[in-house]
Amino acid sequence: MDRLVVISPAPTANGDLHLGHLAGPFLAADVCTRYARATGREALYGTGMHFTQNYVVAAAERLGVAPEDLRERSSEQVLRTFAAMGVEIDGFGCLGDRFTALVTGFYERLHRRGLLELRTVAFPYLRSTGEYLMDAYVTGGCPFCLAEGCAGICESCGLPIAPGDLIGPRSTARPDEPLEIREVDILVFPVERYRAQLEEYFARTPMRPGMARLIGSALARPLPDFPITQPASWGIPAPFPEVAGQVFYAHMEGMPWSMFTTALGAERRGAVLSSDDELWRSGAGTTVVYFLGLDATYPFAIVGTALLTALGEHVLPAQYLTNEFYELASEKFSTSRGHVVSGRELATEVPRDLIRFHLCATSPEYQRTDFTREALARVGETRLTGPWNRVAAAVDRWVDRGPLPVSAEARRTAKRMVERFADAYELPRFSLTAAASTLAEQLGRLDRLASSVTEGTAGDLCHQVEVFLRCAAPILIDLAAAALPDTMLPGHPDADTVTPKRLPRLSVTAPPKRPNVAFGASNAPNVAFGASNAPNVAFGASNAPNVAFGASNATNATLGRTGPAGATAR
Repeated sequence: MDRLVVISPAPTANGDLHLGHLAGPFLAADVCTRYARATGREALYGTGMHFTQNYVVAAAERLGVAPEDLRERSSEQVLRTFAAMGVEIDGFGCLGDRFTALVTGFYERLHRRGLLELRTVAFPYLRSTGEYLMDAYVTGGCPFCLAEGCAGICESCGLPIAPGDLIGPRSTARPDEPLEIREVDILVFPVERYRAQLEEYFARTPMRPGMARLIGSALARPLPDFPITQPASWGIPAPFPEVAGQVFYAHMEGMPWSMFTTALGAERRGAVLSSDDELWRSGAGTTVVYFLGLDATYPFAIVGTALLTALGEHVLPAQYLTNEFYELASEKFSTSRGHVVSGRELATEVPRDLIRFHLCATSPEYQRTDFTREALARVGETRLTGPWNRVAAAVDRWVDRGPLPVSAEARRTAKRMVERFADAYELPRFSLTAAASTLAEQLGRLDRLASSVTEGTAGDLCHQVEVFLRCAAPILIDLAAAALPDTMLPGHPDADTVTPKRLPRLSVTAPPKRPNVAFGASNAPNVAFGASNAPNVAFGASNAPNVAFGASNATNATLGRTGPAGATAR
């Protein structure tokens, strides 16, 4: 079995996804999964919503809504955005009894084996509310890079920040009130104990430059103990008597959550599993790949890998493909400031194939990149819609005149095109920008071929266009669905004849009404290559995707701020 499991860490349930989220891990994971399936490989894509971070509570208080209402609304918004952008999710993991049991069981195994340790840790304490402050509740300077931000994981350098180590800590909600520093006993995981295994693991694991810098920086100093529990009341209760009243730290749900969303995706595709971590077990024939922002790398790649190493029961992820920040007009996306573009809203104005192509072309894989509407319109017209529509018009002139012969040279060129795209899509070198560049490069070549097509070369053009469509299908999902009977790769690059069919056109604007088709439904356009009477392609389902969900009724999770959690304070 050569099963590919693709995971994107769940976004926090404090709002909808904007283009910055989509251009980072989610579109890349979707393209990777689609390509794997097109080549005949079993592939599952899992993500979900992160309900237990206290950012949910902080955002709810700012918006004047109940945290439970915000998390449910956010989940619905995110699902609609995925559907609007054509991001196919197999397993969408949310909070619920099944997930709570998986997290609890994961850490009970570590606890029984003596792999978790009790430590006395300093926390800022707000006397007026009786709360210990962590993550979204407290802000200050990063002790490593000096950037301002919240405790937890530094958004600037990616290293972990213990709340008590912040420079000049202040309450996020009550910045003028003084803070005390109090000590609390919590359970931690001693990451430094696994330094040798981590160094060997990262020495053999392919990494993008940003991740390599982060890993090098982290390993250049002793790896700090990472908290497993926190003295808080929002989260999944930890069942350990020595930390009674505490909850699991939200950042430490990542590995069991990854197993959970994998199980949901497999079950949606018909699998019957004996346990939620079955496909992650050693010997299960699974390759796990993460697509994630650089600021999620430390808890998943360093601490997560160390946790799996400590248990010794599961496969280790084969690769973490990181991304930097995607900006809007040279500034970070900011929902609170209204400096944001929603993928779902943009898809009502612009066909999602154009959006997907542009986000691929400008993906922040190696450095911060930027989105502007002007660039979307200009690049889409000059590199995609213009060339494609000219090529389609040239092919249409040969409809009903086939079958046409395909030369040996055209067959060789088609095979080279497949190889060229594969170099961008295949792991470990996977790259959205390389795929978009190859797409534009090959489309430009076909445009030049179309401009001088003759009766003797018409078959060569039509054949290469069909192969091109198959190669572009992981990105241009609607164009491929309207033009091809299937999107399997490599198709038939060695075919010696081709029967031209009428091709759809690409539009630069979305239609006024989007079809009401369930995402992932089997009644999606399924017509022969270049189907006759094919319409302009500017569509995509606007309702929530048909994915497997984790239940959101969290009867075993204390998700409400009911006062300070139990802790031993000094």
